[in-house]
Amino acid sequence: MKRDELNDLAAFAAVADEGSFTRAAARLGMSQSALSHAIKALERRIGLPLLTRTTRSVSTTEAGERLLHTLRPALNDIAAELANLSDLREKPRGLVRITSDQIAARWLLQPALAPFLQRYPDVAVEIDVNDGFTDIVASRFDAGVRLGELVERDMISVRISPDVKVAIVASPAYLAAHPAPRTVQDLKQHRCLNYRLASAGGLYAWEFTKGGRMVDVRVEGPVIINDWTLALAAVLDGLGIGYCFEHQVGEHIAAGRLVRLLEDWSPVFHGYHLYFPDRRRTPALGALIEALRYDTSDANGSPPHRQPRRDPR
Repeated sequence: MKRDELNDLAAFAAVADEGSFTRAAARLGMSQSALSHAIKALERRIGLPLLTRTTRSVSTTEAGERLLHTLRPALNDIAAELANLSDLREKPRGLVRITSDQIAARWLLQPALAPFLQRYPDVAVEIDVNDGFTDIVASRFDAGVRLGELVERDMISVRISPDVKVAIVASPAYLAAHPAPRTVQDLKQHRCLNYRLASAGGLYAWEFTKGGRMVDVRVEGPVIINDWTLALAAVLDGLGIGYCFEHQVGEHIAAGRLVRLLEDWSPVFHGYHLYFPDRRRTPALGALIEALRYDTSDANGSPPHRQPRRDPR
């Protein structure tokens, strides 16, 4: 339906409700001549008179009454939905769709869900866990979560985590059978857990930094996985050396279940950011942003960062 046709139908309903062109024109904020022209155009398209006009009143014809019977509920539904949309501007409600990689979904989003949804019971959150790159506009997501270095420059982003440092780890059982690597190149002689990149399909080359020097190492091993939780489980089982984030393995290192290796080569990446395409956002998304926002005043003395060429998570 063309825009003018919908306007003409609304004009007809207003005249029928008011029983007067004068009152209907005032209600619609248009001139009587423009309103009369709209009604005549509608009657020409339908091929039937819809209103009976006298000097004192306006009433619907049989065709007009049938049209009005169908039209009124639809116009009432539209008015009600417009009122609901107005509510969205004032109160957080509705669905928020987010795409996130595995690490951020488990580390940042899942712990925040319960307190957020308790505070905003009219909001629903959908989380699409995907380590590949997603066009959030084309896929109709409200926002995405990725490492800060990986967010496109045309997006608006909000930091939601501290910086993240890599930890190279192995189990005591693995190191009992294999001497610990002394340099990153020694990793080529070890059994390492490989990760299949979701976006490119290739294997992730482990990234390292030391003294301003950046090195990528392609490792080999008995297991290739595209899930970082499974990769960590394989490392704990003694199947090889793993490339992880500190927050994933800190408790395991403290408990002696894992041993940290090559710490002086471990790079630091900028923290995770929640990003979205437009400063105009729904109250529901705005509330979620504030719930996840990281207080950057807590980040003191961060070491230099490595800029990843691809998403390590």
